[in-house]
Amino acid sequence: MLRAAASAFDRLEALWGGARLRRWVALLLTGAYLLALVAVEASQRGWLPDRFRVRTTHGHFLAVELALYLLVSYEVVGLVLGIARSVSNAAGKQFEIFSLILLRHSFEEFAYLGEPVVWEAARLPVLRMLSNGFGALAIFVLLGFYYRAQRHQPLTGDARDRASFVAAKKLVALVLLGVFAWLGVGAAFGARPSFFEPFYTVLVLADVLLVFLSLRYSSAYHVVFRNSGLAVATVLLRLGLAAPAFFNAGLGIAAALFAVALTFACNGLGPAFGASAGGQAPPPAGEG
Repeated sequence: MLRAAASAFDRLEALWGGARLRRWVALLLTGAYLLALVAVEASQRGWLPDRFRVRTTHGHFLAVELALYLLVSYEVVGLVLGIARSVSNAAGKQFEIFSLILLRHSFEEFAYLGEPVVWEAARLPVLRMLSNGFGALAIFVLLGFYYRAQRHQPLTGDARDRASFVAAKKLVALVLLGVFAWLGVGAAFGARPSFFEPFYTVLVLADVLLVFLSLRYSSAYHVVFRNSGLAVATVLLRLGLAAPAFFNAGLGIAAALFAVALTFACNGLGPAFGASAGGQAPPPAGEG
């Protein structure tokens, strides 16, 4: 089963990472953005029959929201595929997606300003826009430190164990892709009000599952602590998605700070825990 899952994952990853698909995605995002702009303009001018008119309070910024939503969805697939390569990098991808969601919220706030802008009514939307924008920027900066601190050492020195763990992660990634597709279809047809909140909930459950799977290959305390800590960071991001304005950016920044501090702590102090147990110290930042 693991071998078949790994083979299917490799074919899908090769397809997704190809230059041709990236060009098609770029064309899709551009086309969706322009089509949404035309649809909103035609609706506002009454050029479309009533049943085909786009009803939105955001006006032309509906096109921006739609394009950014599709872009973040594309990044989600990259996140899921990245789990098999590196759990630490996949955790970083979660922060990347969260920062893009914050930027999307900033565009949503701009849509509430109206034309012409009345500053007495625009004060709160502008504050929310600044909060989301600077929150996304802070996460971007912290992610730079997070990625720079990664060491990417193997979880175990046995080649067969490493291959087995990677195959298990590929199976988990395929299941997550199925969940992603199911949640996406439900959100597109209105079966559920949101997509990213339940998906991050599923990511939390997947992170905990990977912690348990990694125990088969390494039970070193600092490795288990690191992997469990990354799952806690995902929980904070999930709470940030449901939090109101200002708190959402704060929770995202807190999660990024926690992930950076966790990485530096495990890199610097991990060998001490290995030495205290006697014998050869395991890798300080294993790919678990």
